[in-house]
Amino acid sequence: MKDKLIIFDTTLRDGEQSPGASMTRDEKVRIARALERMKVDVIEAGFPAASQGDFEAVQAVADAIKDSTVCGLARALDKDIDRAGDALKGANSSRIHTFIATSPIHMQKKLNMQPDQVIEYAVRAVKRARQYTDNVEFSPEDAGRSEEDFLCRILEAVIDAGATTLNIPDTVGYSMPQQFGATIANLIKRIPNSDKAIFSVHCHNDLGLAVANSLSAVMNGARQVECTINGLGERAGNASLEEVVMAVRTRQDFFTCDTGLDAREIVTCSKLVSSITGFPVQPNKAIVGANAFAHESGIHQDGVLKNRETYEIMRAEDVGWTTNRMVLGKHSGRNAFKTRMAELGVDFAGEADLNDAFFRFKQLADKKHDIFDEDLQALISEQGFEAEDEHIKLVALKVCSETGEVPNATVTIRVDGKEVTGSGQGGGAVDASLKAIESLVKTGATLALYSVNNITTGTDAQGEVTVRLENAGRIVNGSGADTDIVIASAKAYINAVNKLQTPDQRQHPQKGDV
Repeated sequence: MKDKLIIFDTTLRDGEQSPGASMTRDEKVRIARALERMKVDVIEAGFPAASQGDFEAVQAVADAIKDSTVCGLARALDKDIDRAGDALKGANSSRIHTFIATSPIHMQKKLNMQPDQVIEYAVRAVKRARQYTDNVEFSPEDAGRSEEDFLCRILEAVIDAGATTLNIPDTVGYSMPQQFGATIANLIKRIPNSDKAIFSVHCHNDLGLAVANSLSAVMNGARQVECTINGLGERAGNASLEEVVMAVRTRQDFFTCDTGLDAREIVTCSKLVSSITGFPVQPNKAIVGANAFAHESGIHQDGVLKNRETYEIMRAEDVGWTTNRMVLGKHSGRNAFKTRMAELGVDFAGEADLNDAFFRFKQLADKKHDIFDEDLQALISEQGFEAEDEHIKLVALKVCSETGEVPNATVTIRVDGKEVTGSGQGGGAVDASLKAIESLVKTGATLALYSVNNITTGTDAQGEVTVRLENAGRIVNGSGADTDIVIASAKAYINAVNKLQTPDQRQHPQKGDV
């Protein structure tokens, strides 16, 4: 029989640490439910000790999820572990993931601790975590640059203390595949009690090798991979869940293990995460990119028409490309709308929320003929932004752009219930609109990113705009969607301003860089 490869998804924790990718509690629950439908084994919901907001988000996920194990991250500190244990009380199945740095540079420069002290902290942390759950994971942070002899010492000690999963992170993405695989093999061979724990890996993508390193580790005995949807994560991101899962599944002639995931949910989950975080998926992204199964070359098209396997090693349907094509329109009723939203993992708190969402749906249906799942996800994400963060709201926007004239815009916004109007000029309709908004909100922020992505196909498609604002070291992303790209841009800018002017309760005292 094939071994089970455990998929540990950290989109809600490490993925959220991407600059500007913070998620609300309700958004985390929506993504967690999508991961549960995909049959992800472990969902790392957050870092409960980081803030009250993160604690409540982990608690909400723990209460909502029934089939997957819910995990909370904790430094090797009593207060962190107790906080994680409290947040996870409502989980059907819980795990505490504790970590401490083990590389010489981290121990000396960051922790200012001797190796024996680090081992003492690690053992104490695992023992304390065992008071809350018998499912305890330990990570030696920056293992990729740690000394192998010291890794053997500390990992043997934490297994004796009760750790059931040992996660070996390449925290800074420094390792090479052959080297990293050999490290996993050596640790399993050299640690006397290695058979009492599952070996896991968590690879970062700084050199573009996160998936390659993860797969090399699997080939050398690792039986858990930590990854994120769309490869989201700090700096260059993490190993992409969809790439790891489909590489193992497609090459069953090569791997002696397989996951239990329902891969048909991959595309839907990818689009949901992209919609909520405002991070668009690049068209040529493996598995979930819009061009992943597209063929333009005549030679390729001819080959695929004759036999799909000539140029496709996977079926698009197997990862969900054709399973979410139910089309709604202006004649669709409340029941069809509610049913489809439930299938997408959206549960309304009450009739008022359902009525509001259905009203928005009807407004959109008047603008475009066919409404796809991607449109619905964007609609709900926008509703969530307004419900949680909105104290500035777009009321009206008028733009004039003609050949030979400088574009100008007049905008009316409502700030805490009071309407104000301003104007601006710019190099184009979007530039003028954003300058008009800025003349009123006066954030002084730098526009670090402006990105447009069509949600679906067709000239009446909604445009999804992402803007990134940076001010005094704080970075936020804003998203907006509309069939009019100028209005979508204004919505995205206002969404970002709302986040920028709201104290962020999800700041991490020490990022969970494992």
